[in-house]
Amino acid sequence: MLPARLLAPLARPVKQAIAAEVAGIFNDRARGEKPVRRRPDGLFGPRTVAWRVHGDVVAMMVGGIAALLLQMLHPAVLAGVWDHSNFRADMHGRLRRTARFIALTTYGGREEAEAVIARVRAIHERVTGHLADGSPYAASDPALLSWVHVTETTCFLESWIRYAEPDMPLADQDRYFTEVAQVAEALGAAPVPHSRLEAQRLMAAMRPELLCDARTREVAGLVLNRRASNRLIEPLQNLTMEAAIDLLPGWARRMHGLPAPGLRLPLIRAGTRSMARTLRWSFERPVGS
Repeated sequence: MLPARLLAPLARPVKQAIAAEVAGIFNDRARGEKPVRRRPDGLFGPRTVAWRVHGDVVAMMVGGIAALLLQMLHPAVLAGVWDHSNFRADMHGRLRRTARFIALTTYGGREEAEAVIARVRAIHERVTGHLADGSPYAASDPALLSWVHVTETTCFLESWIRYAEPDMPLADQDRYFTEVAQVAEALGAAPVPHSRLEAQRLMAAMRPELLCDARTREVAGLVLNRRASNRLIEPLQNLTMEAAIDLLPGWARRMHGLPAPGLRLPLIRAGTRSMARTLRWSFERPVGS
C-alpha cells in the first residue's frame, strides 16, 4: 500500500471534484451564489452544537427531505406552498433556497443572518389565502411557523444522530434546540421548543391538525421523485430519499402511504453512512491549510 504522503496528491482532484459537485447543488451559480463562509461573529459560533449538526451535508439532506414530508402534512403549511410558489417547475430551487437560509443563519455573520431572516419574514407576510373549507391561513401564523421549525430541527437532529454521532449526549441535544430557537423566534414562531422533550410534546400536540390528501400526495411525489441533476448522482439521490423515508416517524410514513424499508433497511443505512463519510472526507482540509 502506498504511504499517505504519496496518496494525498492523487486524492486531491477527487476530493475537489466531489466538493465542487456538492457546492453546485446548494448554490445557484447563475445568480453568482457561492458557499457561505463560516464566520465566528454570527448568531452561533464554532463551539455551538448548531455548527456541528448543520455542517454535515448528508445528515442535513436526509433530515431536510424528512422535514418537508412532515411539514406538508399540515394543510395550512401545504396551502402556502401550493398557492404561492412555483414548486412544480422549480422544486430544486426551493430546496436550495431553504438550504441557503439555514447556512446563512448558522454560519454567516450577524448582519447576513438578520438580513435573510428579515427577508423571509417579509415574504411570509404576503403569503395568505383560504383552505378548501374556507378558513383563512397566513404563513406568518406563529403556530404554522412553529410546526415548520420543530419538524425541521427534529429531523436534522435525528439524522445527525443516526449518521454522524449516535452517542450524542442528551445535554447536547437539548442545547441544540435552545440554540436554534433564536432563529425561529426571530421569524415569529410560537411556541418554540428549547429541549428535545419540548419538541416531542409540540409535535404530538400538532398531530390532530395533520392531513394527507391528493395535494399532499402530489407534492410528496414531486419531492421524492424529482430527477437528479445528472445521472452520476441519481443513485445517491435515490438513497437519500429512501433514508429520509426511513427517518420519518412510523405514523407519518403511514399517513403518506409510504412503505417501511423492510429488508432494505440495513442497505439503506449502511449506504447512507458510507455516503456521509465520503462527503466529509471530500471537505476535509489538510492540517495547517
